[in-house]
Amino acid sequence: MRPPLDPDLLPTFLAVVQHGRISAAARAVRLSQPAVTARIHRLERAVGTPLLGRSVRGVEPTAAGLRLAERARELERLLGAALDELGGAERADGPLVIGASMTISAHVLPVALARFRARHPRVPIEVRTANTKDVVEAVRAGELPIGLVEGTARAVGVRLESWLDDELVAVMSPTAPFSVRRDEDLIDAPIVWREAGSGSRAVVAAALRRAKLRNGPARLDPVLGSNGAVIGAAGAGLGVAFLSRWSLAPLLASGRLRTIPGLSLSIRRSFQWALPAGALSGSAASFHRIATQQPPALH
Repeated sequence: MRPPLDPDLLPTFLAVVQHGRISAAARAVRLSQPAVTARIHRLERAVGTPLLGRSVRGVEPTAAGLRLAERARELERLLGAALDELGGAERADGPLVIGASMTISAHVLPVALARFRARHPRVPIEVRTANTKDVVEAVRAGELPIGLVEGTARAVGVRLESWLDDELVAVMSPTAPFSVRRDEDLIDAPIVWREAGSGSRAVVAAALRRAKLRNGPARLDPVLGSNGAVIGAAGAGLGVAFLSRWSLAPLLASGRLRTIPGLSLSIRRSFQWALPAGALSGSAASFHRIATQQPPALH
């Protein structure tokens, strides 16, 4: 006789489907990897069929897993709508004001905001775009009720919660006046950097240090204050840029930039919620719930 299906197992299952790796899902739901695996096994026993299979990068849903994920998301949407109708602490009261770092603001946040707007068509929305350091500081100081940032490891007085996985990919102009074919070429090749305080810069610098390639920007490396400026500089041949996978598709399709196939350097990070020490309320709480239950997908 099959055990009953416990609905509390579904968020963990959806996190594994979203992230494609047990380790990443465990970070997102704040459980150990063995605990996540145990929950998946309990769910599979309840439905009587495998829900996940191995893939090149980790795990992926089986046909049955895809069907269950679709139904589980429908259930989350219904429960979310019911909570909104009943009101309470998560009702969308007042405008939604959110801080977001530049990559998230340009390439990830719009989809999440559209889903919030579909649920709350009369709630005003304001996005304040800044680098990771400034968004975290604004949340800590109470100037922002909620934020989304890139890859920071710690923040005093602010709770950090994983949201989405990302990868920073090395790209360069097809006509650049320098050559990069392998990791070691990054020692001397020019690199285009974001400004100090940028989450992207911190993650790239740490990865290059771990690989014993760089300790940070060289004296002649361009340092620019926005993603658009970095893209423009890389496209003009001023250096290698490390860009979010969420932003790459149109740039590669246009031929303006190309990836560097010979590199083995892998720079992974997460997009994170920057949350105040206390509980969320009003529109910030509603947006957090909607964006967590229905996260944007990388296509």
